[in-house]
Amino acid sequence: MLEWYKRNHGGKKGQGVQSFDIVIVGGGHGGAQAAIALRQGGFDGSLAIVGAETSLPYQRPPLSKEYFAGEKTSEQLHIRPPGFWGERQIEMILGAHVVAVDPGAHQLRLHDGRTIGYGRMVWAGGGAPRPLPIPGGALEGGFANVHGVRNLADADAMIAAAGAHDRFVIIGGGYIGLEAASGLAKAGKQVVVLEALDRVLARVAGEALSRFYESEHRAHGVDVRLGAQITAITGDGERASAVQLADGSEVPADHILVGIGIIPAVEPLIAAGAEGAMGGVRVDAHCATSLPDIWAIGDCAAHENRFADGALLRLESVQNANDMANLVAKGLLGDAQAYAAVPWFWSNQYDLKLQTVGLSTGYDATLVRGDMAARSFSVIYLRQGHVIALDCVNAMKDYVQGKALVVARAVIDPNLLTNIAVPLKEMLA
Repeated sequence: MLEWYKRNHGGKKGQGVQSFDIVIVGGGHGGAQAAIALRQGGFDGSLAIVGAETSLPYQRPPLSKEYFAGEKTSEQLHIRPPGFWGERQIEMILGAHVVAVDPGAHQLRLHDGRTIGYGRMVWAGGGAPRPLPIPGGALEGGFANVHGVRNLADADAMIAAAGAHDRFVIIGGGYIGLEAASGLAKAGKQVVVLEALDRVLARVAGEALSRFYESEHRAHGVDVRLGAQITAITGDGERASAVQLADGSEVPADHILVGIGIIPAVEPLIAAGAEGAMGGVRVDAHCATSLPDIWAIGDCAAHENRFADGALLRLESVQNANDMANLVAKGLLGDAQAYAAVPWFWSNQYDLKLQTVGLSTGYDATLVRGDMAARSFSVIYLRQGHVIALDCVNAMKDYVQGKALVVARAVIDPNLLTNIAVPLKEMLA
C-alpha cells in the first residue's frame, strides 16, 4: 500500500491536497525526534511535521528552568538549528491545527481547510494545560493573567509578569508548579503554592520526598498551602485579582499559574475511531494505534509499561517521547521492536537536582539512602521487596548506578541499600 501511495501521492501538490509518505503531527520533542531518527535511519521519502505552534521544534523542560532564569535564550532552546529541517528535506507545516483525520482516505484536515495526505502517520500531538473547572479558571479566553506553563508563549508571559508584578499564585504542587515557584522565589517574588492534596508531588513521589520539598520551598519564602480547595478565580475586567478558597478566604494575586496536568490532544484520532485510554489514545507494544498506518507517541500515548508491571499508563516526559519516537522510526524502517525503555525524569529547583529512574507506581515501602539534612540523598521505592524506582536528590552516582537495580527488579537487603559506604553498582554482584 505504501509503495502505491508513494508513486501516486508522495510529496505532491494537486487538487488542493498536499501528500507525504510520512506525516508527523506535533512539533515537540517526540515529533522532532521521529523526523530526525527517520532521516538518520536512511528514510528518503517525503516527510512533513505538522505543528500547532509557529515556532520550530524547541526544548520544553528549560521553559520553567533555565529559560525563565535567563540562562538560555529562545534560540538556544532549538532542538536543531533552524536550517536543519530544510537541509534534511523535512517539510515544516507550522501554525496548523489538525481538526479531523480520515483513516480510510489517509488524509487529515487542518483548521484552515487544507487537506494533507499521508501514507503513514505518527501522532505526537502532546496536550494542552488542563484548565480549572471553576469560575475564572479558563486558560484560553479567560483572564489575561491566568495561564499554564506548557509552551514558549506561556514562559514568555511568566517572564513578563515577573518583571512587572510581585504577587504570584501557583495552583498545583507538581513538578511544573514547584519549578515555577523556585524560579519566582529566586527572583524575589511573593509566591503562594496551592495544592489540593495533603502533600506536594503526591501523584509521583513518596511522602519523604514531598515533605523535603515542602520544607525547602518554605525555607525560600514560598507559602505552601496543602489541602487548598479552590472555588473561583475573581477579578475586575480582563485581569484576575484573587483566588477564592472553600474556607471563605482568598489569596490576592497579580499573576496566576495553573499546573494541574494536561489534556491529551487526541480528539481527531478518537473521533476517527481510535481506541482511547487514560484520556489519550491506546497504543500497542510498537506504539501503533487501532487505526491503520497510524502510530502515537509521547504524552498522549497510553501503553502497557513493563516498569509498572504491565499497567496501562501515559508518561509525560521527554525520555518517553524521544524513546517512543526512536522506536516508531525503527519500525517504519522495517525494524519493529517492542517498547521497553527505562523511564527517567528530572527536576531542577533552587540548587537541588532531582533525578528519578523507574516508576514508583504501586510501591509498598520506601528507604532513604543518605542524609536528607545534608540535601544529598535518595529515596528507594520497593514493591514486594523489589527495587522499582529511585528519586535521587543531588546524588548523581545513585541515579546512574540505580538504573541497573530497577531493570533487574533487584531484591537487596534494606540495610545494604541504605549503607552509603557501599556503591549501588556493587549490590547486584
